[in-house]
Amino acid sequence: MPELKDVYPLYLNNKAAQPNTDLEVTDKYTGEVAFRTALATPDIIEEAIAGTVRATEPMAKLASYEKQAVLQHCVERFRERYDELAYSLCVEAGKPIKDAEGEVDRLIDTFRIAAEESTRNYGEVQPLDISARAKGYMGMWKRVPIGPCSFISPFNFPLNLAAHKIAPAIAVGCPFIIKPASKTPLGTIIMGEVLAECDILPDGAFSVLPASRDGADLFTEDERLKLLSFTGSPGVGWDLKAKAGKKPVILELGGNAAVVVDKDADLDHALERIIFGAFYQSGQSCIGVQRIIIHEDIYDEFKDMLVAKTRTLVAGDPKDRDTFIGPMISDKEAGRLKGWIDEAVEAGAKLLCGGGLSNGNMLEATLLENVPRDCNASKEEAFGPLANLSKFSDFYDALDQVNDSKFGLQAGIFTRDIHKVLDAWDTLDVGGVVVNDVSSYRVDNMPYGGVKDSGLGREGIRFAMEDMTEIRNLVIRRI
Repeated sequence: MPELKDVYPLYLNNKAAQPNTDLEVTDKYTGEVAFRTALATPDIIEEAIAGTVRATEPMAKLASYEKQAVLQHCVERFRERYDELAYSLCVEAGKPIKDAEGEVDRLIDTFRIAAEESTRNYGEVQPLDISARAKGYMGMWKRVPIGPCSFISPFNFPLNLAAHKIAPAIAVGCPFIIKPASKTPLGTIIMGEVLAECDILPDGAFSVLPASRDGADLFTEDERLKLLSFTGSPGVGWDLKAKAGKKPVILELGGNAAVVVDKDADLDHALERIIFGAFYQSGQSCIGVQRIIIHEDIYDEFKDMLVAKTRTLVAGDPKDRDTFIGPMISDKEAGRLKGWIDEAVEAGAKLLCGGGLSNGNMLEATLLENVPRDCNASKEEAFGPLANLSKFSDFYDALDQVNDSKFGLQAGIFTRDIHKVLDAWDTLDVGGVVVNDVSSYRVDNMPYGGVKDSGLGREGIRFAMEDMTEIRNLVIRRI
């Protein structure tokens, strides 16, 4: 395994800075301090915001090929530092090594897609002579960078979810500050180290600033920042939106995603994908499978398959390549979800397997049956290794069950009936419908995001680039 340093800097206006070593980051499996990083103070955050203002014009003037060169440099350096990036995820996030390597692959994909899209920031020529008064006029529009951006990223995908903010900002020419999650700052710091190698970027183009939760207010309220993009919990996200003032806000928040398994589904395929969707990286995914809705004709058979498969999942040290279930991010979060499981059982749910908690944050992969709708394990976001089973007799009633949630991020449908597929696409109040796969499936160029309490706006490089730009119109009168 690669060696991690004892101390890491923050990045202020493109440069490494070590004002302190105040942030301790633990190995989530052992609980021991793995390394320390600098923690940004309010003065440092102020200096970073001022830097983005200075960098606004020179960033906007970067040629497309220059922005593409920065992004291509990142792709190559991430490939070279692949093992280091994956190991950092293993340590700071407790992510099983195979999942960690998958996230590094996606990090590389995200920057590669952005490099491609950086030369495709198109506008349009528009005919204006739609009536006699506009004869001789023509119009055209282009997209221009919105200006300094503020990004706040979460702990569960500390590389790729930061990449979905950083890469499109570079592609369109927006300077930015980013606050990584305090529990998992290292991946973003390494990204800052790679960006600091790019002399093309003007001073102030970026700052990577681990900060306390109070620091999020500074990332939110300053009017010099022209866009806020936040990924994290709904409670925090909606609160930040209320404080953001006039700036546009993009929110990627939580969910309690459902999958529907119809009676014509390929059960072996559905089993493999649902087990993955519910329990990969210990269930800590906003689109992880939490509700499994199964046709009554196959319910007993498929339930037995799910329980048997869940019991085979290997839990333990995330650095071990056989491990599938690693630690949750903290003892507090594991204890919260264990409490929800116990609450559901007391309310009448049946514990099919799992439910045990050890080592503070090692929660067993858990399946519950018939969880009452008013239990936290059903109505809230579990964000851990828990899934609930229920049955249906009519496909359209199953779609109603999917919609019976305050969240609406993504849903999965296992069926061979194209008419049901199209009806689900029309009916489900979610940001995305995935057919013959789980809600957890995402490709990094697709429009990704939710409705209801799951957020506002869409990620996916091209769609994020649209949010980070504004339309500027030009009208010409021919005389």
